[in-house]
Amino acid sequence: MSTFAKLADLPLEIDSYELETLRFAPSPDFERLTTVIQVMKDGLAGSGEDVTYEALDAIALADAGPHLDLTGPRTVGEFCELMGRTDLFPVAPEREVSRNYRRWAFESAALSLALKQADTDLASAVGRELSPLSFVASMGLGGPPGSGVPSSIDPLLEKLKRYPDLHFKLDPALDWDQDLIERLVETGAVNTLDLKGQYKGTVVDIETDPALYRRLVAAFPEAWLEDPDLTPETKEILGPVMDRVTWDAPIHSVEEIAALEYKPKVINIKPSRMGGLESLLDSYDYCENEGITAYGGGQWELGIGRDQIQYLAALFHPDAPNDTAPRGYNAAEPEPGLPVSPMELPSIGFGIPN
Repeated sequence: MSTFAKLADLPLEIDSYELETLRFAPSPDFERLTTVIQVMKDGLAGSGEDVTYEALDAIALADAGPHLDLTGPRTVGEFCELMGRTDLFPVAPEREVSRNYRRWAFESAALSLALKQADTDLASAVGRELSPLSFVASMGLGGPPGSGVPSSIDPLLEKLKRYPDLHFKLDPALDWDQDLIERLVETGAVNTLDLKGQYKGTVVDIETDPALYRRLVAAFPEAWLEDPDLTPETKEILGPVMDRVTWDAPIHSVEEIAALEYKPKVINIKPSRMGGLESLLDSYDYCENEGITAYGGGQWELGIGRDQIQYLAALFHPDAPNDTAPRGYNAAEPEPGLPVSPMELPSIGFGIPN
């Protein structure tokens, strides 16, 4: 039985839902907006978080309010079918992938409520153990592309001062010279290099530099190489180390995993990017059957969404290099007392307690 099939017949009752916009301004010129969707019945509530990046999409949803009729479905499977045929955007989204993000928010909220109504949690419902979660912290070492802020190892060292066993997923930049690379190697803390080669036309897109790829491949012989841009020049460099190449941005379904030219050893599965609950769980099943290790990734969640991706990672791939660190690690100087990897998770996000 597939993992989704274990949940599809779970009874579900919804009589209303609410929306809450969350805001966070990490810099004066950028404000992150997400939307918490809470579905309710008889004093129980389940929540999900829409991580759509474009602020105008979040504002349009808030302006529209809870305008959808979610009272019809009587099982989780029926609810997922409804979401698959419903346009959740009162105004067409800025980017099509945002449809996946919003669908995940509604379906994760409904699943959470259904589990509470059944007085159980996701681990029990699918027959898996919730294990301590291994995680890495992701960061860049300079300003955003085009900002003119040069890369420096100092932000990473500041975090290591407080948490010396912390490991990182880093975003290499074009100004990474050999001295910076060698200093990073000395820390022994670099787990994954996110090359951002699959974000063409977005604000995080950087020019593909084969010389940088060559230096990184040589300097970090054990690091995962995420989302490279595959050009004739980079393919020649990456060919001998394709077993270290992994993917994130291009992955939205089992079909896209199966269609990869090179079968990966590990792959980043972001629940919100997969869209529906069935697509996500089928991807977990596929990777397990094919011997591919999944690892989780975040999308600047500001609320319940971060708890949920941590829960899923701890349930399906707890020992992987999960980019699901607690939000406190985003600070330039993380406060004392944050959970360290591997961390025990409370049973929140999917099921009890309320």
